[in-house]
Amino acid sequence: MDTSSLREAGLTDGEIKVYLALLELGSSTTGPIVDKSGVARSIIYQILDKLMQKGIVSQVTREQTKYFQAAEPNKLLDYIDERGAAVEQNRRMVEKLLPQLNLLKQSVRESEVQLFSGFRGTIVVHEHTYQKLKRGEGYWYMGVPAEQPGPHHAYWQRDHQRRAKAGIFCRLLFEADTDPQILKNRNSYSGCEARYMPVDIKTPAWFMGYGNVATIGIPSGKPITVEITNQEIADSFKSYFDDFWKKSKPFKG
Repeated sequence: MDTSSLREAGLTDGEIKVYLALLELGSSTTGPIVDKSGVARSIIYQILDKLMQKGIVSQVTREQTKYFQAAEPNKLLDYIDERGAAVEQNRRMVEKLLPQLNLLKQSVRESEVQLFSGFRGTIVVHEHTYQKLKRGEGYWYMGVPAEQPGPHHAYWQRDHQRRAKAGIFCRLLFEADTDPQILKNRNSYSGCEARYMPVDIKTPAWFMGYGNVATIGIPSGKPITVEITNQEIADSFKSYFDDFWKKSKPFKG
């Protein structure tokens, strides 16, 4: 397989070797990754951390052991998009590689729990809504933090425009001390209803869900986002959200 387009897209030789190894291995500890990829054991965690920052590898801990897993190959396109128009040609080249990459991926069973780091990881998890939700379906967020960096707000504003065009609706519960202008902005988008939490409660995490997916996000410090694919857990989270939503009041601002 000619992987030169992946290198031109911004991945190092080591990152390419580890990513391809993970596509074939599925969820794996570092030992098999080192053996499969041929990279030095001393730098494997450094490479995996860079791949997680790029949003194309996730991590989950089972019984105090770290497992790593490659994200679906089309996430490479999302990574390239963020590098700007200058790499548009690389995007087309990577698209040609997708059939071969998917052949490596298709036999691997997806993990029920995946962990993503950084705001880029939060975006990767949120992007899954567009893959799994149909027009007329929706998602919910609860405990959205009052304080977020400016670039985060800019991303969500752009995303609400995209969501509205896709016909996906959402319900958002913000922390009680959130600036009213933020709720006013979110409510201005079609299919979005934003309210304050019915109680003045602050948690170190926010929660999101839809269908059989439940997500926990920890925004402080280096953001961590945990995505759980399990119907029972998703239903449990949704019950808590529904209770808070019934007790909340429509925003007037």
